[in-house]
Amino acid sequence: MPHPPSSPGAFVALPHPPRPTVEALRAHVRAGARNSPGIYRMYGPAGEVLYVGKSVRVRTRLLSYFRADRGEKAAEIVGHAHRIDWEHLPSEFAALLREMELIKRWRPPFNVQHKADAAYCFIKLTREAAPRLLVVEQASADRARYYGPFTGRARLRDALRQLGDLLQLRDCGAALPMRFGDQGELFGVDRAPLCYRGELKTCLAPCSGLCTQGEYAERALLARRFLEGDAERPLAILRQRMDAASGRLQFEYAAELRDRAERLLAVQEELVALRGTIETLSFAYHVPGHCGDDRLYLVRRGSIRAELPYPTTRTEREFAAARVRDIYGAPEPRLSSVRPHEIAQILLVAQWFRRNPTELERTHPPEAFAGVERSA
Repeated sequence: MPHPPSSPGAFVALPHPPRPTVEALRAHVRAGARNSPGIYRMYGPAGEVLYVGKSVRVRTRLLSYFRADRGEKAAEIVGHAHRIDWEHLPSEFAALLREMELIKRWRPPFNVQHKADAAYCFIKLTREAAPRLLVVEQASADRARYYGPFTGRARLRDALRQLGDLLQLRDCGAALPMRFGDQGELFGVDRAPLCYRGELKTCLAPCSGLCTQGEYAERALLARRFLEGDAERPLAILRQRMDAASGRLQFEYAAELRDRAERLLAVQEELVALRGTIETLSFAYHVPGHCGDDRLYLVRRGSIRAELPYPTTRTEREFAAARVRDIYGAPEPRLSSVRPHEIAQILLVAQWFRRNPTELERTHPPEAFAGVERSA
């Protein structure tokens, strides 16, 4: 029985093209891929990216997928692939950067690394009338301040709870309205009942008018300064309480306070060390490339600001000098929190030099390419 014709404008689902055989995919790789650095992509039936990988020898790496045993991840990926393509790049470093960029863009289902950075977490100081300290999985472009990355979410959450209690910062939900003490004329005398932290004096209770907006802002600034290594007040409060507990012969409580202080100090020192590491990752990085395609990466504070062909001609040297002056010539604000869009790249660059310490021999002061004074 014939099907009725489709109505005008009706959507007709077209079948996916037939899946190429594994032999056809292997022949495609053999015919086109080279044994040089690069990245490769596996696509599903609708053109969706299933997997992105990298290798210093793309052809060999791709052909290894077809030799994988049943049950291995490589065999599973090939078993779902309808198309394979690749990009040849000048070096392993270039391939690493490109792989990260594509995984962040497409979130392929078979990729784990770079996809969610689930092993890391961050401290978030929210941008609200009464800011809060939170532990979050990822940094977002929401104008809040982010500190990290850290490992050990439970440890970090415990330390932030101590910091919040010491500075009396709220931890209630974002939807709860704030009624500061200096806004009584706006809200009248109807205040929210105190929560248990308000009753215990571990929260300034901005929802109940027990502090002004300025008083709360001072405490939030103290939290920010502590996380940036510039404030000792939370630790000083703990030490005073520890001394008082010892004076009352409450040695177990004093030991607990000491442990709290050590956890807070560890978080602060971790952040200071991270900033120090980021500050050292500022240089011009010469990366030899496949078939002589050398590149110059201009890195500042762990973030790659420019990628150029390694300058060999006068024109190229003049262009490189201008880019160096643009990138390194102007001072940058003092580093406090990490910019969300730079986090993944900073982590990758730091990891690259940690795993390949001899590559630091290829780094140079930026002024070597520009002849200008370098700003802090």
